[in-house]
Parts: sequence; C-alpha cells; structure tokens
Amino acid sequence: MASRTPSIIDLLKADHREVEELFDEFEKADGDTRRQAALASQIGQALTIHAEIEETLFYPVVLNELDGDDADLICEATVEHGTLRGLIAGMNGHDAAQPMIQAHVTVLKEYVQHHVREEEKELFPKVEKLGLDLVALGERMLDLKQELTDEADEMPPSARSSTIRVTEVSAPASMR
Repeated sequence: MASRTPSIIDLLKADHREVEELFDEFEKADGDTRRQAALASQIGQALTIHAEIEETLFYPVVLNELDGDDADLICEATVEHGTLRGLIAGMNGHDAAQPMIQAHVTVLKEYVQHHVREEEKELFPKVEKLGLDLVALGERMLDLKQELTDEADEMPPSARSSTIRVTEVSAPASMR
C-alpha cells in the first residue's frame, strides 16, 4: 500500500512542532553552552528553511487566492520572517553562553510562537477552504525541504542559519 503524502499544511505544522521542541531543548540545556550552541544553530537552520519554503512555495500560491484582509496575513507573515532572519543573524558566530544569545533565542521563540499561532488559527483554516491541491503542494514542499537541507548541510556551520535565497512575495494588485 502506497503511503499518502501529507498536505503542505500538515507538513508546515510538523515543522512548527519540531521548532517548538528545539526551543524546549534549548531551555532544558541551561548551563550546557555547547549543547545550547548546537541547538541555536539547529533552530536557526530549521526556521530559515521553513521560512524559505513558505515564501517560495506556500505564500505565493495562497496569496493569489486570498483577498483583502486575508491576503494581509501573508504580507504580515513575510515581514515577521524578516524579523526572524535578523534575530537568527544576531546569533551567528557568538558563544551560546553570552547573555545576548540567550536574549536572541528568547525573543526568537516569542516571535515564532506569535507567527505559528496566527498561521494555525487564522491562515491555515482559510487556506483549507480554498480548494487548492494541498497534497501536491506537500509533495513539492518535501522536495524543496530536502534540497534546502542538503544545501545547508554542505555549508560551514557558521553560514548555515544565515543563508537564505530571498524571494519577494508581492501583494495582489488590489492591495498595492
């Protein structure tokens, strides 16, 4: 029996849970700076890949189908990704024992929690009603995620969470 590919929404939610677990592990590793440094890097890489998937694959498709206030959710999420990238970049190359790294991870976690809450409570339910082929998008997401993960694994650790191909997500003509 062939296994069914999850929808892109199921996969994005799985990414959310993965990052939440990484944040929890970071907090539990308090005092173990080596472990926290590794976790901060994993958090940065996971969020960078997730943001790129949303911006290059999910948001453009969804943005074309939404209107008005619903489309604003995509624009706001894209701005939030910019803030997340800045926080991630602020962590790169620093010792996890430094108080500023701890602060970056704390604020990053708060931003991610807000972003996840908006996506899962507001955006995803609207997207599920659009009639898009979310399983086909899930298949494309799995391929893109593998490609991005392979690229990240080939980079030196210091560059992994800061490198992202930025793709512009433009608002529909009615919002310009």
